[in-house]
Amino acid sequence: MKLYEIINHLESIAPLSLQENYDNSGLIVGDKSREVNVALISLDCTEEVIEEAINENCELIIAHHPIVFEGLKKITGSNYIERTLLKAIKNNISIYAIHTNLDNVKEGVNGAIANKIGLVDTKILRPKSSLIKKLVVCCPSDSDQKLKNKLWEAGAGNIGNYSKCSFRSEGIGTFKGNNDSNPSIGTKNTFHSENEIKIEMIFPTYLEHKILSTLFEAHPYEEVSYEVYTLENKNQNIGSGIYGKLTKPMNSKAFLKFVKNEMKTDCIRHTEVCKENIQTVAICGGSGSFLLDDAKRIGADIFISSDFKYHQFFDADNEIIIADIGHYESEQFTKELISDILKKKFTKFATRLSSVNTNPINYLK
Repeated sequence: MKLYEIINHLESIAPLSLQENYDNSGLIVGDKSREVNVALISLDCTEEVIEEAINENCELIIAHHPIVFEGLKKITGSNYIERTLLKAIKNNISIYAIHTNLDNVKEGVNGAIANKIGLVDTKILRPKSSLIKKLVVCCPSDSDQKLKNKLWEAGAGNIGNYSKCSFRSEGIGTFKGNNDSNPSIGTKNTFHSENEIKIEMIFPTYLEHKILSTLFEAHPYEEVSYEVYTLENKNQNIGSGIYGKLTKPMNSKAFLKFVKNEMKTDCIRHTEVCKENIQTVAICGGSGSFLLDDAKRIGADIFISSDFKYHQFFDADNEIIIADIGHYESEQFTKELISDILKKKFTKFATRLSSVNTNPINYLK
């Protein structure tokens, strides 16, 4: 299988355009056109993970965290990043990272944690805006359905759990082609009026090129009249964090023990247990302290995340329980998530879950 086939599928689930501006998701080492048969999936890419890939005959490593976040001016092996890259290149192992773009989709990292602890009715904690565009185009009335079908196939018209969404209105279009025109309807140098349908559809920003290419290919007119607007609407399926409810309330201390067990963490740092029971739970895998106010806003009883600083724990202010379960611990099941995404699409492509514990933090028990 070609590497670009794997990449295209992963990016259809978590487009690179959804990553945060500090991130470096995507292909870090390798040639997209190469043949790959086995992928090793890990949370981080380290020298030990490269060695594991060599021993397991894996041509590709798919990691959640990028090994390179900032530009490199030299690759001399002077630090663990450079040594990891050199080892991968010498052994012809490709490295691909799928980080905050996978964090920012509803069925991504945070959705996996929500499923792990049994949340229902989940919603994005901080939805992103300006990620939706609207296409407005007119076409002859007898081309309406065909054009809509093509645009739907290209990915337009999806709103939450609904597909094939559109709005149509009827009107009369007019035009007059010059000597150089080649009208599919009417005659050049002759004024023409046509019963037309105005179609309106939304689509995600990252699909704009595909949507417009489809429009120009499927539209019957030589010159297509269309408009594209950027909408400020929040995308309810894309954004930071997630929240949902337990099927029934659970005693707070019992819930903390439940989370410790389910998330396989040695330690939970938490604020005062100011709630007797837990019902609404907010989650952010990795560093999520920036979402504390959002968790309060939606009325969460507890916010599960990691990397809280000492003074940030005071910000709970007896309104919510903060449960810091550790960065590695909060994201460790991302390996299974990526593997499942690939297995559903490529039934004959082999994946291996890395057995290397890349957590740089150790606990004295």
